[in-house]
Amino acid sequence: MIKTKGIMLVFGTQIHIVTFIFIVLEFCMFFFQILYYLFRPQDKMRLWYLLLLLLFQFYNITGGLFPDPKINIPVPTQLMIAYGSGFLMASFFPFYFYKAFDLKTLRWHALYGVPLFLMLPYLIFFVIVYAINGKLNVDIKFGMIVPFIYAVILLWVIFKAIRKKHETERNRNQYLEEIAMYCAVIPWLALTFFGLVESSQLLEVLCTNTGIVILSILFISRSIRNARVEYEQLLEFNTGGAQRNNLEEMFRYYKLTNREIEIVLLVREGLTYREISNKLFIAGKTVENHMQNIYEKTSVKNKVALLHKLFPS
Repeated sequence: MIKTKGIMLVFGTQIHIVTFIFIVLEFCMFFFQILYYLFRPQDKMRLWYLLLLLLFQFYNITGGLFPDPKINIPVPTQLMIAYGSGFLMASFFPFYFYKAFDLKTLRWHALYGVPLFLMLPYLIFFVIVYAINGKLNVDIKFGMIVPFIYAVILLWVIFKAIRKKHETERNRNQYLEEIAMYCAVIPWLALTFFGLVESSQLLEVLCTNTGIVILSILFISRSIRNARVEYEQLLEFNTGGAQRNNLEEMFRYYKLTNREIEIVLLVREGLTYREISNKLFIAGKTVENHMQNIYEKTSVKNKVALLHKLFPS
């Protein structure tokens, strides 16, 4: 990347003031979210979001600092780290969509395609070959061919996965979410584009961080909706009087998680899996997986037996 020179740099480093602002904002978000995650470690969606935030911070810091001859690290090593942070973040992005948004069709790409077509070219051209010939421009020219082609293909695959998800589980709250997901994915492709061309740090940071801003809005929005659902369930649960204590003992005895308890209570109300999915803003397949876990924990085989065991009265 082309480094920005002048008064827009901070602390005598190569980091642009805009890059620094993003680093600070993402650090604050990371600090707040990790405290919440430590309070509720079963929240896997928050864990994936924390990892994404961490990788974005690493990308912004290394991309902003390196290469800088004043730093006591060989410049070739700095360049390997800077490009590596970009490849690492780009590689995690599909995995995040696969896990956080339950896009099952991305499984092969997230687990196998990305290591083969993104991380492997990086290791070959930007680490091994670059360490041998020291010609970064040549290595970029050949090393980015496969990642760029694969990024375009993967972008189309992600778009199709998003569309398929919202076709089968659409409700009035998910139209804007679908559009936001499209907008969050597009900047991801820019990572491979910036790897091919020289660009200013300002342009690159503004473009690539747009994705994390949109994903943060999506994550916060989902968290608020889930918190409201949990609060409604808690109020309903608290109206049970003495029965609540018995239910709590039953739930603790069978070691049901908070999400499993929510689903059990909705099943008790007579909601279908699709209705539970829409109310909790999770995939229908996720509801089925939770129900299977509940059946195993309570040693029953169907909903009728489950309700008789947990709610005998």
